[in-house]
Amino acid sequence: MKIRTLVSIIEFIKEDKTGTPQDFSKKVKISERMLYKYIELLKQEFKAPIKYDKIRKTYYFSENGTLNLSWKPKKIQTEIELH
Repeated sequence: MKIRTLVSIIEFIKEDKTGTPQDFSKKVKISERMLYKYIELLKQEFKAPIKYDKIRKTYYFSENGTLNLSWKPKKIQTEIELH
């Protein structure tokens, strides 16, 4: 699995513009079967609340929230704590 593909999938889902699974897999340039694996990974490992709306023909996040896949360095404490 590729991180860039995963990030692309997340972005399309955020915009509610995925289309059908067939269309979505073409947009992110993977097979439909692989798309299902990525979505399952997001649901299982990241607890992402992903649903599919058959009427609008799009995947979407069913709850508001954020999913971050970026590095955030820890802040270095520069002051000495006095007790």
